[in-house]
Amino acid sequence: MSPKKEKFIIIDGNALLHRAWHALPPTLQTKSGEVVNAIYGFTMILLKVLKDLKPNYLAVTFDLKGPTFRHLEYKEYKATRVKKPDELYAQIPRIKEVVSAFNIPIYEKQGFEADDVIATLVKNKKVEKLKSIIVTGDLDTLQLVNDNTEVYTMHKGLSDTLTYDISEVKKRFNGLTPEQMVDFKALRGDPSDNIPGVKGIGETGAINLLNEFSTLENLYQNLNSPKIPERYKKLLAEHKKEALLSKKLCQLIDKVPLNFEMSNAKVTNYDINVVLPLFQKLEFKSLINKLPKDLQTGEKLAQSSFEFNAANPKAVAGKKVHYQLIKNDKDFADFLTELKKQKIFAIDTETSGTNTFADELLGISFCWQGGMAYYLVTKAEWLKAIAPILADEKIKKIGHNIKFDLEVLQTAGLELRGIDFDTMVASYLINPGSRQHNLDGLVFTELGYQMQPITDLIGKSKNQISLKEVPLEKVAMYSCEDADFTWRLVKPLAKQLEEKNNLGLLQKIEVPLIPVLAEMEKNGVLIDLPFLKKMAGEVGKEINGLEHKIHHLAGSQFNVASPIQLKEILFDKLKISTQGLGHTKTGISTAAEELEKLQGKHKIIDLIIRYRELAKLKSTYLDALPKLVDLNGRIHTSFNQTIAATGRLSSSEPNLQNIPIRAELGQKIRKAFIAPRGYQIVSADYSQIELRIIASLAKDEKMIAAFKKGEDIHTRTAAEIHEVSLDEVTKEMRYAAKAVNFGIIYGQGPVGLAASAGISRAKATDFIDRYFMVHRAIYQYLEQTKELAKKNGYVETWFGRRRYLPEINSTIQPVAAAAERAAINHPIQGTAADLIKLAMIKIYQDLPKICPKAKMLLQVHDELVFEVPINDVKKVAHFVQKQMENVYKLRAPVETHVAVGNNWGDLKAIN
Repeated sequence: MSPKKEKFIIIDGNALLHRAWHALPPTLQTKSGEVVNAIYGFTMILLKVLKDLKPNYLAVTFDLKGPTFRHLEYKEYKATRVKKPDELYAQIPRIKEVVSAFNIPIYEKQGFEADDVIATLVKNKKVEKLKSIIVTGDLDTLQLVNDNTEVYTMHKGLSDTLTYDISEVKKRFNGLTPEQMVDFKALRGDPSDNIPGVKGIGETGAINLLNEFSTLENLYQNLNSPKIPERYKKLLAEHKKEALLSKKLCQLIDKVPLNFEMSNAKVTNYDINVVLPLFQKLEFKSLINKLPKDLQTGEKLAQSSFEFNAANPKAVAGKKVHYQLIKNDKDFADFLTELKKQKIFAIDTETSGTNTFADELLGISFCWQGGMAYYLVTKAEWLKAIAPILADEKIKKIGHNIKFDLEVLQTAGLELRGIDFDTMVASYLINPGSRQHNLDGLVFTELGYQMQPITDLIGKSKNQISLKEVPLEKVAMYSCEDADFTWRLVKPLAKQLEEKNNLGLLQKIEVPLIPVLAEMEKNGVLIDLPFLKKMAGEVGKEINGLEHKIHHLAGSQFNVASPIQLKEILFDKLKISTQGLGHTKTGISTAAEELEKLQGKHKIIDLIIRYRELAKLKSTYLDALPKLVDLNGRIHTSFNQTIAATGRLSSSEPNLQNIPIRAELGQKIRKAFIAPRGYQIVSADYSQIELRIIASLAKDEKMIAAFKKGEDIHTRTAAEIHEVSLDEVTKEMRYAAKAVNFGIIYGQGPVGLAASAGISRAKATDFIDRYFMVHRAIYQYLEQTKELAKKNGYVETWFGRRRYLPEINSTIQPVAAAAERAAINHPIQGTAADLIKLAMIKIYQDLPKICPKAKMLLQVHDELVFEVPINDVKKVAHFVQKQMENVYKLRAPVETHVAVGNNWGDLKAIN
C-alpha cells in the first residue's frame, strides 16, 4: 500500500469572494459601517478548508486589476459583465489581510488571471508528488483535473460542496474527460466571460459531438461526417473562427512566471494574537470557535481560572484576576462587609434552566472592581442577609440582560431594585441593526477577550446537562467571569452612548422599562384552554375539507404543504402560467405573495392560500399555545427589548405580535385570552399614532389642524387631493387616501400604492403627486430626512433613538432604496415605540395607587392590555387613557381608544 500523499490546496480567491458576496447580504456590516459580507463568507470557507481538507501546503490566488492577454486577444472578452459594486472591491484588501494573518502565501500576476496562476501551480514539478485540490466557486478549472488534481467547489451557497475528480467530471458531462473541457467550452461558449463559442450549439450538442470526435480539431477535420447533423455542420462552418478563438481563450496558461517555493506554502502555525485582534475589528465573534486549535501559537487570551493572567490586553495585561467561591460563613461575613460598602456593583445569576418563573436559582456572582468577583451559593441565611442590599433602590445594580436576573431573584423571593445599567440594552442602542448583543460577543468586540462559552460546562444538544450537574468550582468561575466583564463593559459602552447622545435614552426609557416588562411577564395572561381545543378541532376539519377539494381539483393526492409537490401539480400538471412569478434556488417560488399573483387563474389557488393560512395559524397558535400554559392557566410571553431596530418591542414564546389583527381567525384566537372571574380585559390602543407623529415631525399644519378638529384624517386627505367637500368623498376615494397616508410612512412609491390601493400605476403616481402638492411640508420632511441619512449615516426619533444606515450610500440600488425606506420609517415608528414605552413606565409607577389589583399584561404594537377588577374598569380605563395621551405632547394631539370585554377578542368601546 502506497503512502498517503500530502495535500496542496490552492484557493481561487476571486471566485470565492464573489461567491461569498452573492451568498450573504451586503447589510452584513460592523458597527462602524464597514461592509464585511464577502470577508465573512471567504473566512468561513477558509476555516472550513483548514478543518475538512487538512492541507499540508496552502496558497491563495487572486486576479489583479487591468487587462490580461485574453483582453488583448479578444476585445469583447468579459465585456458583458456588469461592474460589481464598490462595496465588493473594497473588501479585497481585508480578505488579503485575513489570508496573511494565517501565514498563507498569495500568488497573483499582472496580465494573467487567478485561474492561470492556479494552472501554473498545479503543473509545477515541485508539486507533482502531492495531491492538489483547487478550492473554487466555479467550474473553470475542471480542465486541470487529473490523477493528482481535484476541484473542490461550492455547489450551493457556502456550505454545500462537491469534489470533482476524473469520474465526477465524466458523470457531470456525460462521459467527457477533464482534457475535453476546453473543447467543450470552445463549442458551447461561456456567456459569463462573453466567450462566443459556436452559436446554436448548446451543452447537449457539444457533449454529443465531443463524445464522437474527441477534440475540436478532429471535429473540424471530419466536418463532412454523416454523424454530424446538417444543422451543426452549417453552424460549425460559419463559426470556425469563433470556435478556435474560444478554445484559445478557455485554455489556461500553465507557464505564468511565478516566484514559487514549496516551503513558502507549507502550512505553519498562525499567531492567535494576530488573528484575534483582526477578528475583533471585523466583529467575527461567531468564527472564533471555528479556528483550528492545532495550528495556534502565541499566548492565547486566557479563559477563567481562579488566578489567571490577562483579560483585556489593552488595560489589564499581566494582572492577576481573583475570583472567589464563598464556601463558608467566615468567607461570607468578609464578603458581606465589603458588599455593604458598595454604592454600585454588577450582578449575575446562575440557574438550573432558562425558565425564570420555574427554574431554580443556583447562585449569584458580584463584581465591583475589574478583575475581582465573588460567587455565592443559595444558602437561605446568606440570601436573607443580602436581600436588603438587593432591594435598596439607592444601591445601583449593573447586569447583562438584567431582566432575567430580576425575574430569577423574584422567583426565589428576592427583590432587585436600583437597576442602573444593562450592557445588553446599551449594546442594542449603540448598534440597533445587530441582532447579536450576547455577552461573550460584546466582550470580544469591545475588550478583545474570549470568554468561556457555557457549552464548556453543560455541553451541546443531546449531551447537554443542567448547570446543577457541573462542579461548583467551574460554575463559580464561569459566573464570576460574567459579572467581572459585565462590570468592565460599562465604561466603554457608556462612553459610546454619550458620544451618540443616547445615554439619556438608556437612563430615561430603556432601563426604567426593564422592571415594567419583568412585571408584565410575571403577570402572564389567562388562557381559555377548552375554547382553544374546540377551535383547533373546527379549524382542523376545515383544513381537511380544503385538502380534499384541492386533491379533487388536482386530480390526484399530494402533500399540499410540500413546495416541490405543489410546483409539480400547479405548473406541470395543471399548466398554470408561471409568467411574472419569482424564483428561488430550487426553481419557481410558491411563496404566499407569488400564489396571490395567480388568483383568478385557477380555482385551486384560492383554496391553497386559505389552506396555508389556516395551517399556519393552527400550528403557530391553536396547537402551540396550550403547551405554553403554566399550572395557573396562564401564558407568560417574553418581551424582547433588543431585537427590532426601530425600538419596538417584540415578543416570543409565544409571539403575540404576529396574530393577524384584521383576519377573522386572528380575532377569534384573541378570544382565548381571557380575564379571570371578577375581572375584565381593558385594551388601550393609540389611534393613528404614526400619522400624528409624521404630522408633528413634518410640522404639517393642515394635518395637525385636521387632527385637532377630530376629523377623519383619510376623508380629509381625500377631500384635499380631489378638491371636493368632505361630504363628497366616496368610499373608493377614502380607501386610496388611506393607502397613501399609511404608505408614505413606509416610503411607498407608485408601484406599492397601486398594489395596496388597487389602482393603476399611472393613477398612483398622479395621486402621490397631488398628495405632496397638498402636504408640501411632509414632502420636504421626507426629502430632508433622506438627505440627512445620507450625510450622517443615521436617522433619529423624536427622542434621539438612532438607526444607523450606512448602506443608504450603497452603489447597489435595491440596498440603497431599502435603506431610504428605513430612513423614512424609523423616526415615525421609533417615536411611536418610545412614546408607548414612556406611557408604560408612567402607568407601571402610578397604577398601584389607582387600583392595586389591576395588572398590565401585554404590549402589542400600539396597544396595551390590562386585567382589571370589574368595579374599577372605568377608573382604570380613564387613568390609562390619560397617561397614554399626555405622557409627552406632540404637535398633533394624541388619541387613545379604550375598550373592555371578558376576553381580548371581544371588546366594546368605553366612553
